[in-house]
Amino acid sequence: MSFSTLSEFADLLAHAPAPDYSAREQAQSRNAQLTKPAGSLGRLEEIALWYAGWRGDARPRVAAPQAIIFAGNHGITAKGVSAFPPEVTVQMVANFEHGGAAINQLSRTAGASMSVHAIDLDRPTVDFTQGAAMDEADCVAALTVGWNAVDPTADLLVVGEMGIGNTTSAAAIANALYGGAAAAWVGRGTGVSDAGLKLKEDVVAAGVARHAGKDALGILAALGGRELAAMAGAIARARALRIPVILDGFICTAAAATLEHACAGALDHCIAGHQSDEAAHGRLLAALGKEPLVSLGLRLGEGSGAALVIPLIRAALECHSGMATFAEAGVAAG
Repeated sequence: MSFSTLSEFADLLAHAPAPDYSAREQAQSRNAQLTKPAGSLGRLEEIALWYAGWRGDARPRVAAPQAIIFAGNHGITAKGVSAFPPEVTVQMVANFEHGGAAINQLSRTAGASMSVHAIDLDRPTVDFTQGAAMDEADCVAALTVGWNAVDPTADLLVVGEMGIGNTTSAAAIANALYGGAAAAWVGRGTGVSDAGLKLKEDVVAAGVARHAGKDALGILAALGGRELAAMAGAIARARALRIPVILDGFICTAAAATLEHACAGALDHCIAGHQSDEAAHGRLLAALGKEPLVSLGLRLGEGSGAALVIPLIRAALECHSGMATFAEAGVAAG
């Protein structure tokens, strides 16, 4: 499978595979026979059934989780929307590569492979108040980076990002997709002042107004960044491979939302890992119908909140696949 235009990418989304309903039904039958009161493991049971359907295995386990971090630079930073300079993107990529970031520790703890993909950091996107952040070719190229970064042998995927200015892009995408005032979608990101917050609101409102009327993938190109498009590409590839995805925070979820708007149901293979402390993330998750697994006040990005819950997904599947049934254990079912 490949694509060279946004239209061809949208067509791949429209023809993406569905879960294996037979495997899910078999998992449901097994769940009903496990040595526990019905429903006593709460959402862990829901997670196991969701995962079983996507992997086509009634008794699955996570063996090969993958975390992919994408980095991009944003022309919108010239407006002063971030508390940090764009040079930090390059410096943090080096930190990832040397194992010094939070996502390195969380990936290692979760037993996940991790890779970092820096995308044209010497070529920031266009200031989206002046033009489209990416033209179609740039957006397709970034989607392709994400698409090709997914390991077909992985059985659970986390995608994360690094890019100074990308909370502004995420807020603009969310605002363009869901409407309302820019202020409803804009947060402090890396910690801007009150004046910086107002500036972000004005920049987002200007960008959304300039690019009004575009479809979902057009919004991703016009208001997003290369790392956001790469995350969207990786999430779409995971769907094509029936690899379940854990969504990270506000930026990842905004990128993912463009897929859902391009094709309803495109995120059915995704679960929300956490609700971040970025103000609009909860609103965005609610709009997508995704209930976060945890809410710990995180706002770091870089896939950290999603990687943190890989062990939770593992635990749900170990309970489902490893527990004995009443018959196997010789326990009366009642």
